[in-house]
This record gives sequence, structure tokens and C-alpha cells, in this order.
Amino acid sequence: MVLFSHVFVRGRMISLVATASVAATSFAHADDPARTDHLRRTMPLRYVADGSNHSEEKSFLSENAVAMKKMMVGMTIKRTGDVDRDFVAMMVPHHQGAVDMAKAEVRYGHNEQLRQLAQGIVATQQKEITLMRNAVSEGPSLAGQSPKQMNLPQ
Repeated sequence: MVLFSHVFVRGRMISLVATASVAATSFAHADDPARTDHLRRTMPLRYVADGSNHSEEKSFLSENAVAMKKMMVGMTIKRTGDVDRDFVAMMVPHHQGAVDMAKAEVRYGHNEQLRQLAQGIVATQQKEITLMRNAVSEGPSLAGQSPKQMNLPQ
């Protein structure tokens, strides 16, 4: 009786060797950062060609980092056993994160098309947050409605 086929064993060995190779390379570079210094010289961080204020970008990135952290913490919930309530409990912080990130784009972005898109995201996501909260606070009365009936995008 053969427990593992040759193809299975071969595939696992290749995977193991590849993983070990990546790990060894990572450890080697971590041991001697000078070895990777050439990467910093050949692949510099490039900013927008217009030479805009980097403090504006730092503010944007900082606001986005705060929004992402807040969203991830908020999405970690204690399960209630009610799928609908758990869904809303996870989705509200997710949508709020999108709102916060879009507001940062509106505040700092320069591309008018993206700024308008971000304004639409703010409006849509806030509306959906309200709809979700109302759906669980009103009980099953909205549970049987389609996304179209609840004015949700399909």
C-alpha cells in the first residue's frame, strides 16, 4: 500500500526546498544589510515629478494608516451567533475605513476624477452604514428585502 504518490512527495520536496531557499536568503540579507544596499541605490523611492510638498503625502499616509488600524481593530468582533448582526458588526468598521480613506483623498488628492470618486465613496458608504445599522436594529423586517429594496448596490 502506497501512502503517498511520487508526484505528491516530489511536489512537497520542491515546495520545501523553495521555502528553505527564500528563508535562507532572507536571513542572509538580514544578517548583513550592506549586501542589500545596492537595491536602495538602484531602486530609489520616487515621488511625484511635480515636487509637491512631502509633508502633505506624509499626512495622507498617516491618516490612511490610522484608518486602516481602526478598521482592522473594529472588524475583530466577538461573535454573537446572529449572522446578520455579526456581518453588520464587521462591515460597519470596514465601510467606515473606506470613508476615512476617501476623506483623506478628498483632502490631499490632486486628481479631480479621483477626488470626485472619493466623495462618492464617502456618500455611498455612509448610506450603507446607516442601512446596515437600521436593518439589524429593526429586526427581521428588512431581512427579507433585496439589496435593491434596501437601496444597496447590487
